[in-house]
Amino acid sequence: MNHVTGPRTTDVESEYHAEFAVGEHSARHLRRILRLYLVGSGLAEVTDAAELALTELVANVVRHVPGRRCCICFLLQPGGARVEVADGCPELPVRAGGDPLGDGGRGMVIVAAVTDRWGVTVRPDGRGKTVWFECLADGVSATLPGPCP
Repeated sequence: MNHVTGPRTTDVESEYHAEFAVGEHSARHLRRILRLYLVGSGLAEVTDAAELALTELVANVVRHVPGRRCCICFLLQPGGARVEVADGCPELPVRAGGDPLGDGGRGMVIVAAVTDRWGVTVRPDGRGKTVWFECLADGVSATLPGPCP
């Protein structure tokens, strides 16, 4: 069984980067890592929204990206968190209404509903994109700096 232990609050880095192929259980592990970083950085209030949005972005990679390879980046600031999922697939996510009883099509609607901002940045060569979102702490209205390096 895999166990992730979190850094002590004083040891929390402001950035996390990982590149790998994701699978059906990857979202669970990434949520755990994100939660450790957010709580350790004093951003526990945005954890539920950030975890849900991350799950949707990872599900999109599993479902739509050939080879399921992506790069995950968490950028933590005192006012909130920015999460990015980059991949080499040129297909852009669509915020569709979809069939309410269908198997898919609501992921980006959920991301938009639970985050403060989200967007897509297309690579200059057109060979991929970065889908990102920001969750801001209560009382913070500024935009976080981005993107992750």
